[in-house]
Amino acid sequence: MKTSFISACLMMGMFSFSAAHAQGKKSFEAVDPTYELMNLPKVDLTKFKKNKNGAYVLFDGSSLEGWRGYNKTYVPNKWTIEDGALKFSKKPSVDKPEGGDLIFAHDFKNFELEFEWKISEAGNSGVFFLAKEVKGQPIYISSPEYQILDNEKHPDASKGVDGNRQSASLYDMIPAKPQNAKAVGTWNKSKIIVQGEKVQHFQNGKKVVEYTIRTPEWNKLLQSSKFSQDKWPLAFELLSKVGAEPGVIGFQDHGDDVWYRNVTIKILP
Repeated sequence: MKTSFISACLMMGMFSFSAAHAQGKKSFEAVDPTYELMNLPKVDLTKFKKNKNGAYVLFDGSSLEGWRGYNKTYVPNKWTIEDGALKFSKKPSVDKPEGGDLIFAHDFKNFELEFEWKISEAGNSGVFFLAKEVKGQPIYISSPEYQILDNEKHPDASKGVDGNRQSASLYDMIPAKPQNAKAVGTWNKSKIIVQGEKVQHFQNGKKVVEYTIRTPEWNKLLQSSKFSQDKWPLAFELLSKVGAEPGVIGFQDHGDDVWYRNVTIKILP
């Protein structure tokens, strides 16, 4: 009986150690998950023209210079130029169509990004910024997302909380208010300002979202989203640090036709 008691104690001790070890491992992975950043070509921004407002013209309606696919060295052929706009086509007339998110290959830290966009019926896209190119991972794992959406017919418009998946929202975290997106097929004008830790979203002349990254409040937003530490440890790790270093901007392939034009960026101190 004494032997059985000792054996039981040893088994309980081993179980407790294994459970603690497993919990410790989970905690460690959540705090410091492993990942690899890609080291792909970047462009010299000073070679691009500036407009009258002192902003660099990233897309002039005629050239894709400076652009490439996320984690790629070329532009996927679902992205083309159509009538002076940068277009993602769901079903392009090309052999072996290839999609994927599109980035401008330069790292930005403090800036004022302006662009115009229009979305197809029931369409979905997004604009990313301060993003890193993480091997084997989607762009939104390391980037806030300025949502682009048909608020009337895309199902995401009624998901999330308080409209935080509608156009110009900080996707799945802060709703754009007022919600002033124009009808499908109509051009909208947007702006994203990043200066230090402060980020602002504008839509059609109105500031609709404001937040501060790398703060306890920012981490609370992440924890209440799909990017929480429990749901997606690597996303939480990367997004909790977003903006500490410069990152790329990008447009999302969400599988729907979308158009962008007049893409400019002014560098801020």
